[in-house]
Amino acid sequence: MDRKITLGITRDIFDADGNLDIPGPGLELLDEMPEIQYRKFDQFLPEITAEQIQACDMVISAAASWTERSVIGNDRLIALLYTGVGYDHIDVKALTDAGVLFCFAPDAVRRPMACTIITFLLALAMKLMAKDKITRQGRWSEQNDYHGEGLMGKTLGSIGVGNIGHEVFVLAQPFGMRLLGCDPYIKQADVDDVGVQLVDMDTLLSESDFVSISVPLNEETRHLVGERELRKMKSTAYLISTSRGPVVDETALIQALQEGWIQGAGIDVFEQEPVNPDNPILGMDNVVVSPHSLGHTDEYYKLAWTGKLRQAAQILRGEIPEALVNTEVLETPAFQRKFKKFQTP
Repeated sequence: MDRKITLGITRDIFDADGNLDIPGPGLELLDEMPEIQYRKFDQFLPEITAEQIQACDMVISAAASWTERSVIGNDRLIALLYTGVGYDHIDVKALTDAGVLFCFAPDAVRRPMACTIITFLLALAMKLMAKDKITRQGRWSEQNDYHGEGLMGKTLGSIGVGNIGHEVFVLAQPFGMRLLGCDPYIKQADVDDVGVQLVDMDTLLSESDFVSISVPLNEETRHLVGERELRKMKSTAYLISTSRGPVVDETALIQALQEGWIQGAGIDVFEQEPVNPDNPILGMDNVVVSPHSLGHTDEYYKLAWTGKLRQAAQILRGEIPEALVNTEVLETPAFQRKFKKFQTP
């Protein structure tokens, strides 16, 4: 190629001081890729603008939204390399129409998000928040008032048994739990290795002691769990919500927690983010919460960063990158024109 490739990196990939907050090698890894010059975006904007990316061949991006306005008429950008897996904030059709590859990061989030779910499960089962509270408040005499719940023989159900849901069951193996899954896109043979029984959602809800949700947000899954589903759950059961806030009808969830339809919940995601400080959930003792970041571990950041650079390197070699979401883009004239310069004659 007769010129360097410009790799844009959105501002939210960096910390407040402008440093790439990644364990181990970070930007220095780009020194091993002399074909690439990188450009750090000056500011974070909720929606990527056409002006921000007009001089970029590829962009590594995290939380910013990508819309038709972002890419329409762009005849240079060939790839959006996204550091997560949930992409409800990204207009994939617009990227495809503009001839832009869209690659996500399933390998980076698999273990950290599965650990997030197991963390909630253990915290809820062991009454960790209540015991933390009475200890800090000097209520030592109440130490036996909050008995934890053993997991042996209990039932863990996962709505969604794909990349993350399957990994949850891998991590749950030592607990001696009965494992149920519900996923219309997964076959029984896909989960036999982890001892999961696939069932319909009503069965999963009514028989599980812990219900975890690992699905993407789309029109099929918006408010997938609402009043009807919450009323199906045991009054002693817990809900663990870590995918996207709107997958659960939050109004119904608040009612379920207040009225005792379920025993408690672990919540990493909310319908409105940042969450309103007046949200009733934040004042409930039977809920463990985190700000949509419990899975943001050093492991995640390292795998996400190196994965994005690997995808960039694959494109530079004229290869189709791994973890490509919009495979239909490969047939578009817009993409084929851009890709020619990366292919060896």
